[in-house]
This record gives sequence, structure tokens and C-alpha cells, in this order.
Amino acid sequence: MRSTGLALALVALMPFAAGATDYRYDTSYSVALGILPIARMTFQTEVASDRYTISGQFHSSGLVDIVREVAANSTVTGTLAGGRMQPQRYALDYKSGKRASTYEVVFSGGNVVETKVTPERPKPDTWVPVQPGDLQSVLDPIGALLIPGNADVCGQTLPVYDGESRMDLVLSPNRSEKFSAGSAKGEAIVCSVRYVPKSGYRKGRKDIEYLKSVTGMEIWFAKTATLQLYAPVYARIPTRYGTVHVTAEKFDG
Repeated sequence: MRSTGLALALVALMPFAAGATDYRYDTSYSVALGILPIARMTFQTEVASDRYTISGQFHSSGLVDIVREVAANSTVTGTLAGGRMQPQRYALDYKSGKRASTYEVVFSGGNVVETKVTPERPKPDTWVPVQPGDLQSVLDPIGALLIPGNADVCGQTLPVYDGESRMDLVLSPNRSEKFSAGSAKGEAIVCSVRYVPKSGYRKGRKDIEYLKSVTGMEIWFAKTATLQLYAPVYARIPTRYGTVHVTAEKFDG
């Protein structure tokens, strides 16, 4: 996983589902480290018949830019099938300081059939390589947390592949909470989250080891009024540098 770790991965997992007919929607999120605002996100969602496109932008803000500017533009396209978003192509342009990378993943039937990373980076001897079996029945980082409305929300293990790292996000029941996001208010289902790295990372890396053992990670889900999917309205992610809070400022149109 890139140097921003699971925090940025979960940031990429926070878009909002659109309606079943031709539809467009813009949304935004705030990201804070403790009480310090560190980033903004925007997403544009379009649905035409059974096809969808979600485009997202992430940019660090405030004091974070003094240390290192982080920016990411991501796009996923796919089809709506059985209440789940089935990806066909996922792309990410990622910049951290002066270093830039592009990731492109092609899916077919839920399996990864092609990955392109530009530029290619040499792998250390401690690298855990992605195996062919790791790329079967996986989800992209954008659509992974849009859960069908009839599912057991916190009884999910979400297999995620971002073009470099393959991880499982293991959800378990925690509690319920009231939430407010823009004009939307209601009840959220709170799931505890356990991060399980599978492959595509450097063994022994400190942030990976920390995330494997950390407690207190959680995601709040609320049901959308459009496709009746559960989508995140809040995420709490402990990191070695403090707790990251990702908060929806607008939800469900």
C-alpha cells in the first residue's frame, strides 16, 4: 500500500450510490487528523440505465501541504447487477510530493484480468507478491463499501484490490448511532473494521503492522433512498500519527 496507508484507501471507499435511471450527483467529504482538517474529497456519480461511472478527487489541504502535497483522481466504471456495483475498469492517478503514479485495473466477472502500473517500481526482497488467486472475486476501492440493502451490513468481508495491494476489510457488528450529513439525518449502522493485508505490500512495514493489530477502526453505514444501498457516512481510522476522521458533508442527494 502507498505511504498514506489504509487511511487513503478508506477515503477512496466513500462515494455515494446513484439512482437506477439516468442520474447525476455530486458530493463532498471532509478528512481530518484529530481536529486538524487535512483533506477534501469530491465525487461525481453518473448512472445511465444499468451502467455507472464514479469520478473522485482527493486533495490534501492546510498544513499538510507544507510537508507533502497529496492528490488523487480516480474513476471507476461498471454495471449494476443484483444490487451490487460490478466494476469493469478502475483507474487512479496518484501524486505524493514530486512522486506520481498511475494505476489501471480491468475487471471481468468480478475477477481482475489486467493491471497496469506506471511507472513500475522495483520490489524489495520483503515484498509479498500478489498471487493469481488473490485477484478472484474482488472489488475496486470505490464501490467496495456500497453494500446491497438486503445484506447483513456488518457481516461482510470485503476483498479489495487497488492496483497494487490486495486487502480484506473484515466488518463486524458494533452499535447504531444517529448521524447528520447536510440535510440528511437518520440512523447509522456502525461496523468495527479489521484490516487484513493479503499481498502487494512490504512485509514488516511499520504502518502495515500497526493497522493489522489496531482496534477502534469503524465505519458508519446508512441506507440511501435511491438504490436502497448502504453507504458510508463516517469512518474512524486510527493511524500511527493519530486518528483520521472521514465525514460525509452531503448524503443521499
